[in-house]
Amino acid sequence: MSGELHSDKKTRREVLQGVMALSANGFVSAKMAAQEVAGPMKAKMPKTNHVAVIGAGAFGGWTALNLLRRGTKVTLVDAWGPGNSRASSGGETRVIRGTYGANQPYSKMAARSMELWRENEKRWSRKLFFPIGVLWMAAEKDGPFERGSLPALKESGIPFEELSNNEIAARWPQINLEGVSWGIHEPHSGFLSARLACQAVLEAFLSEGGEYRQAEVLAQDLDGGKWNAVSVGGGSDLKADEYVFACGPWLGTLFPQTIGKRIRVTRQEIFFFGTPAGDERYTEKKMPVWGDHREHFMYGIPGYQWRGFKVADDTRGPEFNPTSGERVVSADSLKRVREYLGFRFPGLKDAPLLESRVCQYEESPDEDFIIDRHPARDDVWIVGGGSGHGFKHGPALGEMVAGLLIEGKDADRRFRLARFEKP
Repeated sequence: MSGELHSDKKTRREVLQGVMALSANGFVSAKMAAQEVAGPMKAKMPKTNHVAVIGAGAFGGWTALNLLRRGTKVTLVDAWGPGNSRASSGGETRVIRGTYGANQPYSKMAARSMELWRENEKRWSRKLFFPIGVLWMAAEKDGPFERGSLPALKESGIPFEELSNNEIAARWPQINLEGVSWGIHEPHSGFLSARLACQAVLEAFLSEGGEYRQAEVLAQDLDGGKWNAVSVGGGSDLKADEYVFACGPWLGTLFPQTIGKRIRVTRQEIFFFGTPAGDERYTEKKMPVWGDHREHFMYGIPGYQWRGFKVADDTRGPEFNPTSGERVVSADSLKRVREYLGFRFPGLKDAPLLESRVCQYEESPDEDFIIDRHPARDDVWIVGGGSGHGFKHGPALGEMVAGLLIEGKDADRRFRLARFEKP
């Protein structure tokens, strides 16, 4: 492996073809695809409706903002606020990468999201995306996941390098590469500032004319379909022309029949370790985001804003109640992560634990997103199933969902609820 960077400069026609491919997959509309190449133009908008978006996390916040920008009146509702400590979109950082295996839409979605993160950063004069690179360490020489990712990365236009074990060692000698056969390096991928990004989206939404209400949407017979408005805390109702429920781990509670256990909420533990004084080898200056794909998938982010070296085990934890669950890490998990840290990063052996947190995944059975109309209501959309990888896709997903509502289209079959029905 030569470490040669794969990044094709595209002609105008190739750019158009690529964006039209996104349009065909539902990520952007055909009109928006044309604008991508032809430049900004004033588009004719459909009659403005009122959409209520329930949930101000990565999925709901970006959907609300995209609807608003396309001329729709939007009311955004969240029980505890965007990026709060109970939310799946809370916490300090999230990885953004394009390595996803073969035959999936997420590499293209990640590529589109990276464009939108950059675009909105510039618009807001606010740094949220940190492209320090992502290193994916592979145990198997010809593992189907890693090998399958390469064509998808190239097709998506995400720059990448194939690196041998020796090439990785030369660049990042602070990593013990025992058990690592080769790697994929995405030099322009990296990490996102999660909680701050959710707040930035809300601030933009408000400044551009959206309405935000911090209130609890009460559990009612939403599945029955015979309701005229959403009941919120304080005895008030919220009535709209269309509704988007992007409530993450609470979707199963609000829709026990339609969703129920189709979204499994699991407890996930995150650890931040202290690095040696004056040592930059474990900061974003000297290390990329990394993933270690062996019997357990471990991943981490170097010291963002001096918060410590982040390490987490992607293995799904036990079921968890996101509302009332205690968020204290377990001694057993800390012990396992410490052992791993000392093995893979010998310079951090016995590093002190600085911070820890318990978050959650809200996982669908196949780890694909859920984006579909409610079976009893054409005016009700359910958007969720982030499955631990959803945050990075917020901008592209919000763009896609807004387009589906405004243009009256159905989501891609991959995301629909019908895939869970028995044949």
